[in-house]
Amino acid sequence: MSKKGRVLVAMSGGIDSTVTAMMLHEQGYEIIGITMKTWDYAGSGGSKKETGCCSLDSINDAREISVDMGFPHFIIDIREEFGDYVIDNFVDEYLSGRTPNPCVLCNTHIKWSALLKRADAMDCEFIATGHYAKIADHNGRKFIKKSKDPIKDQSYVLWGLSQECMERSLFPLGPYNKSEVRQMAADFGYTELSKKGESYEICFVPDNDYRAFLDRRVPELANQVAGGDFVDISGNIIGSHRGYPYFTIGQRKGLGQAFGKPMYVTEIKPDSNTVVLGDVDDLIRNGMTVGGINIMKYETLPADLEATTMVRYNDPGTLSVLNQQHDEVQVEFLANVRGVAPGQSAVFYDGEDVIGGGIIKSGFMKSTH
Repeated sequence: MSKKGRVLVAMSGGIDSTVTAMMLHEQGYEIIGITMKTWDYAGSGGSKKETGCCSLDSINDAREISVDMGFPHFIIDIREEFGDYVIDNFVDEYLSGRTPNPCVLCNTHIKWSALLKRADAMDCEFIATGHYAKIADHNGRKFIKKSKDPIKDQSYVLWGLSQECMERSLFPLGPYNKSEVRQMAADFGYTELSKKGESYEICFVPDNDYRAFLDRRVPELANQVAGGDFVDISGNIIGSHRGYPYFTIGQRKGLGQAFGKPMYVTEIKPDSNTVVLGDVDDLIRNGMTVGGINIMKYETLPADLEATTMVRYNDPGTLSVLNQQHDEVQVEFLANVRGVAPGQSAVFYDGEDVIGGGIIKSGFMKSTH
């Protein structure tokens, strides 16, 4: 075994995970590549060709690079556990009137669990991925930090990692920009790989049509929820819709009818199959409740902790005051925030440091008088 240790590298066949393996290999680690088959899109009835980390082409690319660099490569099938947890949760959340974030669940509950299990079986001390993030230490506790590249930074989707996961994880790409990673691929001799595009879709919804996915997954859904009401902020019926699961907080387009002015989804009420519409300012919230929390940097949050809170991926963040109450955090925004969507992740930052995060339970307007 290498003096630096043995690393199990999650390889999708894309540029980021490939360069991760190359860098660690050059640094003297003993590398074992592993590719996880999470989803078979061809079996879902979708119209778009399977792409990204689950495609046969990507799996073959990962295997070829591993062979080329002289380290072993394995493929593991985790479709059953992925489907049972991530996809079932995805569907259940929409049926509950919330907007899920499957990438967070996949990272923290499926991929890392699968990687650690295989790492133990293969006597690997570490696991590594191509995420753009860093790991740091504070008073003996591990936490995630933002990467150098503000555009590619993936700290937001890693808030759920446990201390055990972070103790054994390596993120070699954290100190680099994407352009630098592309150049590294070219320098390693993989010119075509350095030009490879990126996929931003949910892996099991590569056509980006989650509504069609829900219909395929729950064939009777459209009939069960048909004929719901649009209501205004005062509760007056102003139209009808195809069913509450097909809408998300903040949605303006695709409402199915015109109202004479821009209208936004401000609330979803699954019990009555009602979707509340309002003006853009009706989306404003100055507080929220966050559950399912994972605090990284501290054992528990100090009282009245100031932090920058992101309520969605690529959100610039809002200065907030946090107060932890058992397994929930009450967040008071110090500036109004639009589009707080239950089901999405809320992530708390101290500068570049991820303090922790959780799942948004509800947003609210607290009187400022």
